[in-house]
Amino acid sequence: MKPTPSDPDQSTPPPNLVAERADELTAEERAAGVDDPGALAEAVLTESEERTLDRTGTAGERRKSQDTVDPRG
Repeated sequence: MKPTPSDPDQSTPPPNLVAERADELTAEERAAGVDDPGALAEAVLTESEERTLDRTGTAGERRKSQDTVDPRG
């Protein structure tokens, strides 16, 4: 796993990480014909960092045992 950026705006991914992500498009991204791999990489990494840094949004999404489906039907 790569480190979280140390930029003042921590959701801003470092340029080398953006370039690496742009070089490694997923099969779906290649099939879609991405026009600007760099812009896509920056957007994906920025969103990922924002979700990583904002744990309050993800921490409350865990299911409790009473929220699961009863396996008996």
